[in-house]
Amino acid sequence: MCVSDSPAPLSVTERAALADLLVELGPDAPTCCAGWTTADLAAHLVIRDRRPDTAPGAVLGGPLGRWTDRVLARTRDRTPWPHLVDQLRAGPPVFVPTAWGPVDRLVNGAEMTIHHEDVRRAQADWAPRELPRAAQDFLWDQVDFLARTRPRSDRGLQVRRTDTGATQVLREGSPVTTVAGEPLEVLLWVSGREDAARVEVS
Repeated sequence: MCVSDSPAPLSVTERAALADLLVELGPDAPTCCAGWTTADLAAHLVIRDRRPDTAPGAVLGGPLGRWTDRVLARTRDRTPWPHLVDQLRAGPPVFVPTAWGPVDRLVNGAEMTIHHEDVRRAQADWAPRELPRAAQDFLWDQVDFLARTRPRSDRGLQVRRTDTGATQVLREGSPVTTVAGEPLEVLLWVSGREDAARVEVS
């Protein structure tokens, strides 16, 4: 029998670390998501895993968004906190496409990492952590996709890794804004968490 020694993907390790942190903090701790407590964030991730019907509203807003908000609120209010965290830790059920390993890695790696940081960085005693190079490389590959969720603009935008010097042009235009930092920090910035990200903007 051959046993792989490759590291577990971020979708697995960050989900587990986030669940552990939620157990420690409880349902009423702050997060970097405006207006959300840890209970709101946990419910968001649980319905993302288990209620595909809420996905369009999470992206498009409007009437669909109101449906997503109602499902989130019901899940948060009607699910005991330990069970809510257990559902998050367990991940999507087997009949949901994101339960399949390659899909899980693709759609949940950055999501779990970002939300883990949303909780970590909202606490008074948080400190930066060092991620393995493979994890940083994965997050760097997600930057372009996350940048597409930013508001449209005529200004140019490029990002630079401070650990390797690699750059990506995310949007053509003039003048050009350059965001420099480690991939995790750049990813947080392009996903709308400018106040939480440790980057240099020029």
